[in-house]
Amino acid sequence: MRRYAHFVILAIAFLVLSGLLYFLHFSIFHDTHHIFIYLLGDLAFLPIEVFLVVIVIERILSQREKRSMLQKLNMVIGAFFSEVGNQLLHNLLSCFASSQEICQRLTVKQDWTHADFKKAIAYANAITDRPSFSSEELERLREFLVQKRPFLLRLLENPNLLEHEHFTDLLWATFHLTEELEARQSFQNLPDTDLAHLAGDIQRVYHHLAAEWECYTEHLKLNYPFLFSLIVRMQPFKQAPSPVVK
Repeated sequence: MRRYAHFVILAIAFLVLSGLLYFLHFSIFHDTHHIFIYLLGDLAFLPIEVFLVVIVIERILSQREKRSMLQKLNMVIGAFFSEVGNQLLHNLLSCFASSQEICQRLTVKQDWTHADFKKAIAYANAITDRPSFSSEELERLREFLVQKRPFLLRLLENPNLLEHEHFTDLLWATFHLTEELEARQSFQNLPDTDLAHLAGDIQRVYHHLAAEWECYTEHLKLNYPFLFSLIVRMQPFKQAPSPVVK
């Protein structure tokens, strides 16, 4: 209750000030007719003013600020893919039996439109093929993720990431997979139930990772064509990615 005390005090102060000004007006002009005319007019316009200022203008400013912040967050997302995401997409691709189809559906072309990116994102979120992997592949994946954990933790220090729900979900899924892999001392002779559990965790990461990569790539195409050109040449869904312009 104490934290609202200063609001209550301000409200009382403004009401008293308003009352004094009305009293001053009456003392000078002795005209209650005009006082009530303007009072009712101001009260009648108050809901419209509240709607315009609080709902319309504030919402427009809030959306503009959010778009600006998300634009800046794309720099953080780009750092994530350069440091972790691209390599993780490439490493996990071989675990899927439908890897060729995934490459065909997710490989970005120079002339892609928004509709093409939308289809790719929908496909990435709906990949039903469960990954299969050897104990050696799980060991390499664990080493890679544990090595990159300090970088991922630094990303979480950015509080604005909470505004980017999809990327936050990707980070949570990646951290969870890292913890699952690190919790096992060995990947030899794991029961089928545990392998199925790990397959589900890997599939969840790949869904988020591929979809977010497509979103980020579309952002580069719209705003940074020179970065888009490089990422198209080096994209992890290509059989032989190369930075050389051909």
